[in-house]
Amino acid sequence: MAELDDLWSEFRATGNKAAKDKLLVEYAGLVKYIAQRVAMNLPASVEFDDLVGAGIMGLIKAVEMFEPERGLKFETFASHKVRGAILDELRALDWVPRSVRQKSKILQKAYAKLENDLGRMPYDDEVASHLNLSPTEFEDMLSDVAPATILSLEEALPERGDENKSLSLIDTIEDPQGTNPLKELGFQEVKRILKETIAQLPEKEKLVVALYHYEELTLKEIGEVLSLTESRVSQIHSKAMLKLKAKLIQKINA
Repeated sequence: MAELDDLWSEFRATGNKAAKDKLLVEYAGLVKYIAQRVAMNLPASVEFDDLVGAGIMGLIKAVEMFEPERGLKFETFASHKVRGAILDELRALDWVPRSVRQKSKILQKAYAKLENDLGRMPYDDEVASHLNLSPTEFEDMLSDVAPATILSLEEALPERGDENKSLSLIDTIEDPQGTNPLKELGFQEVKRILKETIAQLPEKEKLVVALYHYEELTLKEIGEVLSLTESRVSQIHSKAMLKLKAKLIQKINA
């Protein structure tokens, strides 16, 4: 531990490349761990090495930007940078088929319209009826859009001027790191909307959101906890993400 502290002190004081390289080696396992967690919910077509490569770039940025005096643990700070870099790589790869994105948008708009019309979150049968789908077809559609919603809380928010350009949904339910007053205003508003929306979710959806995005369990692990199939957990997660995004976009466009 003392040796690690010395490395940080040397790098922060002098920018010594050897110290930086040793720090990167010290925390390389964090990149692999995060990449493995993300990869568990991705199709086999996504190369694991690509995720690790992107994560390493995030780790380099984290080492260069870290400010120990702010009192934040490096592992916490680096995890956000590494995960963000991996997700940026996934977005660049555009691994979700266009047809899936279109279905996701259809469901999202349906949730937003029905909530606006009903003054509350719609039930599954109401959404299915609105889309002229049978219950089975609705469940199948939720399964189809899972790839587009699995990382929804990590995606960048729709832009509104300049304030949300670097803000993701997950950022708004965690402590903010930015000091830009305009960004802080956006943060507070989005945080309020999401907290209210999450509070209105059915208990099982709230639990899945918490276990996946905060406890970082995989869908399979959540299924074991809740005695549900992985596909059922995926459907529940998809519904929760669609409701959150629909509510947020509804408010932003109001």
